[in-house]
Amino acid sequence: MKKEEVPQDEGNLSKNNVRELLYATDEYGNYTTALSKGWEPKSIALSNAMNDIFERMESAKAEILAGNSSPIAYFMEASKMDIGILASYVGIWKWRVKRHFKPSVFSKLSDRTLQKYADAFGIGIEELKNFKAD
Repeated sequence: MKKEEVPQDEGNLSKNNVRELLYATDEYGNYTTALSKGWEPKSIALSNAMNDIFERMESAKAEILAGNSSPIAYFMEASKMDIGILASYVGIWKWRVKRHFKPSVFSKLSDRTLQKYADAFGIGIEELKNFKAD
């Protein structure tokens, strides 16, 4: 696309004065960079993805409050991770991470294992242990 055609749609990025660097061609056909405030289709896709994440977080929260899941499920969703990504961050096999979603297993985890999860989520171990549904 030509430099003067770079989208400047107001969207999620422009709310925080964030601009995205894109490649475009100048008047001579050479590649150059241009700043964009956003692009409507990208903003819609980003908004839809965030809504999906918030729905999964609420679902995980309900499962925790019902006693069917551990706080690991909620913080995994809040951190925009899936089981594979989380497993690689904590250095634990995926099947074991899935097992840690069970409240009975979670309650028996060592502080060392819980610390791995807390570090991956960027929270303290006490926040992980004492999940509060705000």
